[in-house]
Amino acid sequence: MERIFVGSEALARGDVTQYDLRRHHRRLLPDVYGPRNGPLTLAERATAAWLWSKREGVISGLAASAAHGAKWVADDVPIDVNWANNRRPRGIVTTRDTLLPGEVTSIAGLPVTTVERTAFDLARRGPTGQAIARLDALARATHFKIEDVQALGQRHPRTRGLARLDRVLDLVDAGAESPKETWLRLLLIGAGFPRPQTQIPVFGPDGYPLYFLDMGWEDAKIAVEYDGEEHRERVRFKRDIVRSEYLAQLKWRLVRVVAGDRPPEVVRRVNRIWTLR
Repeated sequence: MERIFVGSEALARGDVTQYDLRRHHRRLLPDVYGPRNGPLTLAERATAAWLWSKREGVISGLAASAAHGAKWVADDVPIDVNWANNRRPRGIVTTRDTLLPGEVTSIAGLPVTTVERTAFDLARRGPTGQAIARLDALARATHFKIEDVQALGQRHPRTRGLARLDRVLDLVDAGAESPKETWLRLLLIGAGFPRPQTQIPVFGPDGYPLYFLDMGWEDAKIAVEYDGEEHRERVRFKRDIVRSEYLAQLKWRLVRVVAGDRPPEVVRRVNRIWTLR
């Protein structure tokens, strides 16, 4: 029997008894059960949501992006289900969006919106910076084409949030390796700096890429990187020193940003380097 299942169906098949349901399983959603103990993965929660919809709904939004391989999606995010039902349980968000032919696919037996439709939905919802970070993650995993998402939008002329679609998609960059890198890139753009290139290759003596810089401006030899964790390990610390020395040899100026750095200070530091250049 599957880990996530419809209770009434399992009872009818004789797979479980009422005692088994109470003793060995827990109710996740109305008539949907799962393991009694332990956390659930996002995929399991999405399966539960689909079963709750009587197998009629389509998984969309963040859960769909994760199904397509996008990172940085927490297991406890609300599950978006495209299904008409206003009496949704906690942890589920239902929508009634029109899905046209070709906008739904199947992943591991679960109906989910296609990559392009998922990108279309993510671009229209939530704070702009958050939407771009989510799209960056989806773009990094799938390399969807912006023009394909825009073409899909033309087929839905009355959809809410359509007015900002092109503006949000224009800022998507598959080179972002984390939401914080997206935040940093948008901060620089918002401060008036030229749009930075991401994942800039730095070549070694043999002519092959030796390092990649998070973002920056290759012509000005200025790079900005976000360090998401402290470098306390001896080996990693030494590797960072060697890397920094090599970049300095090539006349690269590096601004390193860490958690807790205030946006105005980050902008001032980058601007100072630009002034020196």
